[in-house]
Amino acid sequence: MKIAFRPKLLDCLSTYDRIQFGKDVAAGITVGVLALPLAMAFAIASGASPAAGIWTAIVAGFVTAALGGSRVQIGGPTGAFIPIVYGIVAAHGFGNLLGATMLAGIMLLAMGIARMGQLIRFIPVTVVIGFTNGIAVVIFMAQIKDFFGLTIDHLPAEFFARIKVLAAHAHTVDLPTLALSVACLVFLLSYNRLAQLIPPLRRAPGPLAVLVVGTLAAWLLELPVETIGSRFNGIPQEFPGFGLPDLSIHDFGKLISPAITIALLGAIESLLSARVADSQIDDRHDPNQELIAQGLANIAAPLFGGFAATGAIARTSTNVKSGGRTPVAGMVHAVVLLGIVLIAAPLASYVPLATLSAIVMVVAVNMGEWHEFKELRRYSWNYRVILLATFFVTVLFDLTIAVELGMVLASLFFIYRMSELTRIERLPMKEEAHDPRFLYPDGTMRVATWQLFGSLFFGAVNKLEELLDPREGHPEVVILDMTRLIQLDTTGLEGLENLRDKLAKRGCRLILCGLNSQPGSLLFRSGFIDQLGDDNVCADLTQALRRAWVLLPSLMGGDEEY
Repeated sequence: MKIAFRPKLLDCLSTYDRIQFGKDVAAGITVGVLALPLAMAFAIASGASPAAGIWTAIVAGFVTAALGGSRVQIGGPTGAFIPIVYGIVAAHGFGNLLGATMLAGIMLLAMGIARMGQLIRFIPVTVVIGFTNGIAVVIFMAQIKDFFGLTIDHLPAEFFARIKVLAAHAHTVDLPTLALSVACLVFLLSYNRLAQLIPPLRRAPGPLAVLVVGTLAAWLLELPVETIGSRFNGIPQEFPGFGLPDLSIHDFGKLISPAITIALLGAIESLLSARVADSQIDDRHDPNQELIAQGLANIAAPLFGGFAATGAIARTSTNVKSGGRTPVAGMVHAVVLLGIVLIAAPLASYVPLATLSAIVMVVAVNMGEWHEFKELRRYSWNYRVILLATFFVTVLFDLTIAVELGMVLASLFFIYRMSELTRIERLPMKEEAHDPRFLYPDGTMRVATWQLFGSLFFGAVNKLEELLDPREGHPEVVILDMTRLIQLDTTGLEGLENLRDKLAKRGCRLILCGLNSQPGSLLFRSGFIDQLGDDNVCADLTQALRRAWVLLPSLMGGDEEY
């Protein structure tokens, strides 16, 4: 198998100029500044250190841009990973999270090499909406502890246990923390309106503005709230240690399932982000190259202490709106973050966790497609069941189970729908077929003609049994008009073989006519046509009736001109 490896960066460099470089640098700086508070907030919400989130954005962001299949994709930690990463950290520890991330990266890399990028699009939109909204709820709930300043040593990842712990510690609400959280939340939700009234605010992203304002307010007012410095001892102003995660064979086995979850979600979100970006810049991304880049990014990030990363829709859209049109903008964004760490890291110690929790809550609210719940009444029961089942299982149990359940339900409903569309109908005989030679003495037909519609597959093959119903008479020849049969699978082939054998035991012959390309190809390749006889495969119904006249026992040896 030939491996196609051609990053979008190579296509862009051939026509690159100074003007575009200036736009890319400006966009990269804007996105880099926006990514700083999001990277820290997502990391803390995931149970990791803020430094881990920043280095994830730096390393994964640079690799995604340099080697990806999209011109404008921005990679890094995202809100969608919060419940997954938090659950892995809670169950296995941060060290094993790094191992799971690298294992997921290998899976993504293999998916890209195997050219499976297009297969991700097979996931129904109902499943995507269901788990996206479910993840948003899980993220929102995970921020309640820091938003209210609750005194909780360990917050469980499991839904019911989390609710129980939050309720048991509701009396520990810290009023200064709650006041700062609410103020930051209101400020961020109303930021667009404020920016219209105060023009200078338009130059700064909302998360960065609330980060600065919240930090200054806590410092100037000397609010007794928890900060990055008090919980994590700040952010190291240096490069992190470089090395492979320390894993054992025992650890490797228990990390396979979490790694599959990371790989699946990373593939879905990165390709969804790339598709959104395509519509904004009138371009077309390479899904396989994007998966390769995401795989390499998730392999590289843990080497620097980072964790799971994927394409970030909000940061990618900001990149486009800021003028970024090539991967250079994403690379600049990573360099900007690196510069902030090496120069201004000590200032991060003053950032209140309440401010970061407000930022993540707004991200959770914005990432959910809540209007889809209002629209449910317009759709079928199948659509509603798949979406709601995926949503509730994501919230109450686990994302992996939710996606698996959603896919199983979607597949079952699709099979049922396709089987309903598959029909077998008795055709009225043409006038020439009412020749007395085609009739039994009692007036019943010696030839039965049926037409197949749709797809004869494992979910609909049982419909062939209608042809064997005694109430349909006892013809000596059965003609199957397959002009409107568009697809045949191996189970459908087996059904035709069984039908031929059962008819033969009754002394009845089978004739096929009007074969389309796919069913005809399978019937010829399987040897079914050879066993049936070439003469019993006709171009159309008229020719099939002529063949039936020849096969009728009482006419054998007669004039074959009809």
